[in-house]
Amino acid sequence: MNADPRIKRTMSESEPWWDAEPTAPAGAPNIVFCVFDDVGYSDFGCYGSEIATPAIDSLAAAGVRFTNFHTTSLCSPTRASLLTGRNHHAVGMGQLANWDMGWPGYRGRITKDAALLPEILRAHGYNSFAVGKWHLTPMHETGPAGPFDQWPLARGFDRFYGFMDGAMNHWEPFLTEDNHHIGAPDEPDYHLTTDIVSRAISMVTSQKSLAPEKPFFLYMAFGAGHSPHHVPREMIDAHVPVFEKGWDATREHRMARQKEMGLIPADTVLPPRNPGVRAWDEIDPAERALYVRFQAAFAAMLTHTDREIGRFRDTLARIGQLENTVFIVMSDNGASQEGSHFGTMHQGRYFERAPITLEQSIGLMGEIGETQWFNNYPLGWAMAGNTPCKFYKQNTHGGGVRDAFIVHWPVGLPRDSAGTLRHQFHHVSDVAPTMLDVIGVDLPSTVNGVPQMPLHGTSMKGALTDASSPTQKKIQHFEMLGHRGIVAGGWKAVTIHDPRIPVDDDTWELYELDRDFSESNDLAASNPAKLAELESLWWEEAAKYKVLPIDDRSGGGARRRRPVRTHHVLWPGLERVPSDASPRLTNTSHRIAAHFTVPAGGCEGVLVSEGDRWGGWSMFVQDSVPCFHYHFPLERHEVRGATPLAPGDHVLTWTLTKTGRKEGTGVLDLDGVEVGRVEIPRIIRGWMPFDGLDVGCNNVGPVATSYESPFRFTGSIDRVVVDLLDGAPGPDAAVEMRTEMGKQ
Repeated sequence: MNADPRIKRTMSESEPWWDAEPTAPAGAPNIVFCVFDDVGYSDFGCYGSEIATPAIDSLAAAGVRFTNFHTTSLCSPTRASLLTGRNHHAVGMGQLANWDMGWPGYRGRITKDAALLPEILRAHGYNSFAVGKWHLTPMHETGPAGPFDQWPLARGFDRFYGFMDGAMNHWEPFLTEDNHHIGAPDEPDYHLTTDIVSRAISMVTSQKSLAPEKPFFLYMAFGAGHSPHHVPREMIDAHVPVFEKGWDATREHRMARQKEMGLIPADTVLPPRNPGVRAWDEIDPAERALYVRFQAAFAAMLTHTDREIGRFRDTLARIGQLENTVFIVMSDNGASQEGSHFGTMHQGRYFERAPITLEQSIGLMGEIGETQWFNNYPLGWAMAGNTPCKFYKQNTHGGGVRDAFIVHWPVGLPRDSAGTLRHQFHHVSDVAPTMLDVIGVDLPSTVNGVPQMPLHGTSMKGALTDASSPTQKKIQHFEMLGHRGIVAGGWKAVTIHDPRIPVDDDTWELYELDRDFSESNDLAASNPAKLAELESLWWEEAAKYKVLPIDDRSGGGARRRRPVRTHHVLWPGLERVPSDASPRLTNTSHRIAAHFTVPAGGCEGVLVSEGDRWGGWSMFVQDSVPCFHYHFPLERHEVRGATPLAPGDHVLTWTLTKTGRKEGTGVLDLDGVEVGRVEIPRIIRGWMPFDGLDVGCNNVGPVATSYESPFRFTGSIDRVVVDLLDGAPGPDAAVEMRTEMGKQ
């Protein structure tokens, strides 16, 4: 007999019932996180900038701006903290998602006992969408074989459209939709920012068309203003006159505006230039012109993105959803130091420790912003972007961790709050708890069957509704790449780690943060007792939140990207593979052998390739002869056979043999007979472009200049065999990771 009395022998005599659908609390708002990348504290117009950001400024004018909001100083950690409400080391994201360093706080993945906001909101009737940058999945797990448990859809999002890596070519991106990789749309004047906003609009309007009663959470994470700064040339041209005054005058003008706006106290001191940054007046005019154009590209990209935010905002207004949407605009960290003192046309060469010469950059400056360049501005402009704070992204001084934070929510904010400021200290870990608070739901004890760690953040709801509400955040620690800091009771202790000296010998600084916004008056010598107290407190917090062990290295040490595999067989039909999930051919001798058949009428096209216009390698057939192109950024080497391929089966083999720390010899042979060789003075040691590996074509940007993508192979490929001849490639300390500030 059935134990449930409602169930009889037949349906006609039984009583049906249905489980209740998840329902949002009455009045639950939509939520939009609009996250910029590498945008400094002063870069939005409403935070003192001369850069045109009218859509963001309008949100600020009708909402509230926080002046004392802090992040973690690096992208993956900030995003992990934003979406979980916990400290980043505690959830396993002590550094980038590219690295599993072998310790609990540095796994490059978010632990399952720290549910993401969409995982929690699903049980409360929300749809959740993510567009744009992700960079929260271990990068070696972003290939078509997964595993997929750390992809957006497995962490609570219903839809995803964007890119998995930390940066992207905005003209020719490597895109991912839901759980698979796709090609970039073949559209005239295509731009990634426009694309992801269009997708966001489609996701939201589709949901509101069919389930208008359901609230949504949208995580809209832009590639702007991370390098490369890709934007139409005419927009760059328009911004050039704005910055001809230079970075020193820009800092002064921005700081004056910040004081007028009340963003910083009237007695705030502008710190001296960061170490190594030259006075603008001392720079040669030709250099200045280059640096102005680098900054103009960054500024144009912000204005371009602002226009797209305006388009999304207007859509929400048109469909009646803007009033009850918590619309947040923020950056993940301060302005970037990764462009070096001179800026760079190609950041890949920066990471490879082979910077472009100043003369080369000046000669190419008219091409800044175009698809072939991975351009970034010099440190002087990053310094100006972080006005009035010191240092940069990666550092735990204000320039790395103090960021703009805007909240627009007409229904939820007091009527008289439009355009007002909030000076309470808060941290990115406070955002998710705030959303749960305003919705009226608690953190569940388990999510997907996994017991949950507590939230570490403090709700900002009091500050949202009352400008005079006291700061609720009592203590917050910071650590990134060995740099450390702690804020407690209005005081801040902070240090830059120099990897050349022991951690215990780092010099700590002390600031009374409530009285010294720009961290300009170091009180370490005059108040050693307070400094010792805070330093001791930092170590307590570090032990509590899995910050230990501190990374005291500069690029060396164990960083596991993926399980070791020295032999690969790649079959036709292989979906495009991100470089971090591909056979790792950097900094090691290797062999690539393509087994293929030439039909009676001949053939052409790419057999196998990895990379794009920025660098990589490609094995292909052109003009009936076998070819191989090796592209260290801006240094091209091509081997071409002299005899046309005969119809039938062939094996084309490329063997690269390391002959020194950075040198190698490449040999191309056909069916065991050498057809050419080339000496390569610089092999790729640690950096590979973002367009990934393809079998049978070269998607999006071509590696070689002798063909246009996708240049599909018109013969028949049986397989491609890849072998690492020196075993698993070891890290090259000079290029695997950079902690530049410790060396200045």
